[in-house]
Amino acid sequence: MSPEKKQIPESKIQSVKELTDMIKNKRTILVASIKNIPASQFQEIVKKIRGKVIVRVPKKNLIFRALDSSENEEVKKLKEQIKNSVAILFSELDSFELASELLKSKSPAKAKAGQEAPEDIEIQEGPTDLVPGPAISELGSLGIQIQIEKGKIYIKKSKVIVEKGEKISKTAAGIMNKLDIKPFSIGFIPLSAFDNQDNKLYLEIEIDVEKTLEELKSSYGKSLAFAVDIGYASQDTISFLIGKASAHEKALDDNKGNPDVKKVSADSENDNVKQDDNNIDKGSVEQDNQESKELTDNDKPEPQGEANTQTNKSQEEK
Repeated sequence: MSPEKKQIPESKIQSVKELTDMIKNKRTILVASIKNIPASQFQEIVKKIRGKVIVRVPKKNLIFRALDSSENEEVKKLKEQIKNSVAILFSELDSFELASELLKSKSPAKAKAGQEAPEDIEIQEGPTDLVPGPAISELGSLGIQIQIEKGKIYIKKSKVIVEKGEKISKTAAGIMNKLDIKPFSIGFIPLSAFDNQDNKLYLEIEIDVEKTLEELKSSYGKSLAFAVDIGYASQDTISFLIGKASAHEKALDDNKGNPDVKKVSADSENDNVKQDDNNIDKGSVEQDNQESKELTDNDKPEPQGEANTQTNKSQEEK
């Protein structure tokens, strides 16, 4: 006799059907890691995104059956991304909008010994609610200077107790917890997604809001300059285009006057040349007249008195 087939519970059949319907009909199917998220914070995050996202944490075999039932070869590739401690999210938001919502829904979390510091962790200068006792020696072991004011511990000087990338010690974690310092954030981490509208699979989703904003600002500055350069009119460029046109108009007005200036200059140069020619001719005539005068003076007869004197001398000698 062949062994009897195990009957599948109706609840599982309904779960697969529900998942299959959402895979086919929702715009985005996103796989997110929920590793190390306490149950209380998981519920808090779900509450924050309620109305925008449907969150399911099904067993692997159920979501695999649902993906296979979708009959979409691209969405089936999500099976490779579904591992332990993941949630499946369904939404009408696109993949990156949904990923951004998840980042915004993160909650601050306390530090635990052995965790790696995401950034430099600093104890700030100022008053605390700690009373003198064991905390004094704990703070002192971390190199933190303190004093007692009004029965409470006062931090005299800010101090970095764990640098970025370092492991957090038990003492440092204890002090941070006592001071209610939460250097970590807990939330859903987007891993991969499928967009039904574009039939596109995103195997790696990485959202860095600050970096993206900086890139957008840089791109906007470059595109604005380019748009003004090619004369593209828009609300952002119109004031620059008007200023550019005004500058061109002024340049054209200046160029209109330049030919006259050049003409006047040319005429002046011609007048100077003519004047120089006249001066040269006049000088030559005067020089010629002077030379002629000198020649004439040399050719003139001697004065009459001198001639008579010479005649009388000749007569006396005779």
